[in-house]
Amino acid sequence: MVYTSIYKSILGNITLASDEIGITGLWFEGQKYFAHSLPSKIISGDNASISKAKKWLDIYFAGQQPDFMPPLHMMGTPFRQKVWQILLDIPYGKTITYGEIARILAKEQGDCPMSAQAVGNAVGHNEISIVIPCHRVVGAKGNLVGYAGGIERKIALLKLEQVDMSKLYMPKFSKYSLRS
Repeated sequence: MVYTSIYKSILGNITLASDEIGITGLWFEGQKYFAHSLPSKIISGDNASISKAKKWLDIYFAGQQPDFMPPLHMMGTPFRQKVWQILLDIPYGKTITYGEIARILAKEQGDCPMSAQAVGNAVGHNEISIVIPCHRVVGAKGNLVGYAGGIERKIALLKLEQVDMSKLYMPKFSKYSLRS
C-alpha cells in the first residue's frame, strides 16, 4: 500500500509517497513528472517513512545537514539506480557535473564510454528529489541546468546549502531567493 502526505516547505508544497519499504517519491507541487509513478489506490496520511522524511526535511529547510536518512525505496532501471546512488554520495553543499558522474560510471564499468546525456536523463527522472540530491548536479561549466522542480528552486536549494554560487552560472532572477 502507498501512503501520501503533503509537506509545506519554504519553496512550496511537497508531496511525499511511501510504501512499506520506504520513500518512493518526493515532488514539488507542479514539477515535471509530478507523482507519475503513484498507483491509483493510495492512502492519504503518514506512515513511519513519511514521518522520518518530514523530520529530515525540517532539519534540511532549517539550513542544516540532516545526520540521518529516511528509508528510501528507489524504483528504476539498474542504470538509473546506479546514478541515483552516486547522487546520494554528493556531499552537502557541493556540486558535481553530469560529465563527472558519467566518468565515475565509466570507471566502475571498466572504462566503458558513458554519455553525460544518459546521466542527465537518469538524474531528471529521480523520483525522490532533495533527499536524493539531484539539485547538486550542474552542467559542464557550472551551468545551472535541468531540475524537474524548476531552476529557481534548484538555485534556492543550493543557496540553502551555502554552495559557492560565484562558481556557477545562473539566471539573475530567482523567485525563491534565500539569504545566503
